[in-house]
Parts: sequence; structure tokens; C-alpha cells
Amino acid sequence: MAKTVRPEAGPGRLDTTDLSKVPFRELVREMIRRLDPDPDREGLARTPERVERAFGFLTKGYRMTPAEAIGDGIFEEHHHNMVLVKDIELYSLCEHHLLPFFGKAHVAYIPDGKIMGLSKAARLVEMYARRFQVQERLTEQIAQAIWDSIQPLGVGVVVEAYHLCMMMRGVEKQNSKTITSAMRGSFLRDQKTRDEFLRLSMAGHVLLS
Repeated sequence: MAKTVRPEAGPGRLDTTDLSKVPFRELVREMIRRLDPDPDREGLARTPERVERAFGFLTKGYRMTPAEAIGDGIFEEHHHNMVLVKDIELYSLCEHHLLPFFGKAHVAYIPDGKIMGLSKAARLVEMYARRFQVQERLTEQIAQAIWDSIQPLGVGVVVEAYHLCMMMRGVEKQNSKTITSAMRGSFLRDQKTRDEFLRLSMAGHVLLS
């Protein structure tokens, strides 16, 4: 049940109101009313419905599963060398401030009798990115989905991203980026495999700058 706390009720006397039945766009309209000194101007008239559609799109990953993202894109193939899809663009929303973070993902695995269609790594990245996220969890979820879906010998995922919650507010640092990694199987156990993945991911690649 969605509730809001009215701070004016005072300590020990917090009043709660059920908001679960309030239409999304009405909640947006109330937010605008509280923040903008001129909430009724023409430019804001249709903003609530635009925001509703935008957030529906930006969080569409909640309505998908890894099986749906991969579909019938798994094939029997006796290939035992690394498969790498790099520079997969991603756009997500930081769950702490609902501000965007964006960057690239590099996804690799070593098959053990099964391979995925090349676009499926990108679809998994898209599915998990289109949720309220933290980059650390996003990286782990991508790796785990591949690990569970095709049972490879190993999986490696690196994500590098800029976070507007650091750039637009707070410390306001424009050039800091966050790099996270998640490893499974041979990528975790074998230093040479891990080094090869990192070398190939960055070969001919300029880090976000």
C-alpha cells in the first residue's frame, strides 16, 4: 500500500494517507505544484501524462524476464572460446535519486555447448537497465542471467557509467565515472581468462571521457 507521511503531524503523531488509488499523473501534478511557483502555465499542462509515459518506458524492464529477453536465441554449438559483445550502450535510473546514469557494458562468456544470439546480451543489458537500479546490482544481474541461461564455463561483465546524481547535484563532479565488474566461473578462477577479457574489452576502446 502506497502511503505518504505528513510531517506537519509532528513527532509521534505521523498521519498517513493511502495513495495507491491516486492516478500516476495526479501524483506528478502534485509534485509539480509543490515545486514550481507557476504550476498552471501552458508548458506544464500535459507534463504529468508525458512523465507517466516516460517512466513506463524507462522501467519496462520490470515487465520482462531473462527468458523473454533471450527468447529462442539459444543454440547448441561446440565453441569453447570467448564470446565478447562490447560497448553496449545503457541508460538507467539511479534508485536513490531517480536521476539517470548512462554508459556502456562489455559482456563476455565462454560457452559449454550453448551460445546465445549476439543481440541477446544487449537485450539482457537493456532489460535490467530499464529499472530503478544501482550500477553494482545491474552488473551482477547481467552476469547471473547469462550464467543461469546457458550454463557457460565462465561469464565476465564490466559496466562503466556516468551518474547524474553526482554530476547535477551533491558533489557536482563532472568527470568522475564508475566502473564495476562481475565474474563467474573461469573468469573468476583463472587470472589469464580474466586478463584476456579485460584486454579485449578495452582494446581499441576509449573509456568514457
